[in-house]
Amino acid sequence: MRKSSFYIIFMLICSAMLLFFMVIHPFLDMPGHRRDQAQRKLLVGMLQLTDLCLFTEARYTRHLSQADLFSAFQDHPMSFEHFPSGGLTMPPVRYTPLPARSKGGSSKP
Repeated sequence: MRKSSFYIIFMLICSAMLLFFMVIHPFLDMPGHRRDQAQRKLLVGMLQLTDLCLFTEARYTRHLSQADLFSAFQDHPMSFEHFPSGGLTMPPVRYTPLPARSKGGSSKP
């Protein structure tokens, strides 16, 4: 056999394994996942957890629902962002400005 034949056979085996892990394995693992999800839900209820902690760097990126506009500038009003996660998240919706209206009245012709 040529080297290219071994390569094609190897790629077919790898593709079959990838197909198995992407399509069939989730169905085989679903009962365990549901059991783990139920246990996590019970734990969240017992501990009374409220928000998801996305980042652990700063208090204004830990819980985005509790952040304000000025917490990133707590050291100085002109200071730069200390943590990279502050640039990855958007501010809460209540702090985003509303779209500006045109002064000329209706935009319809």
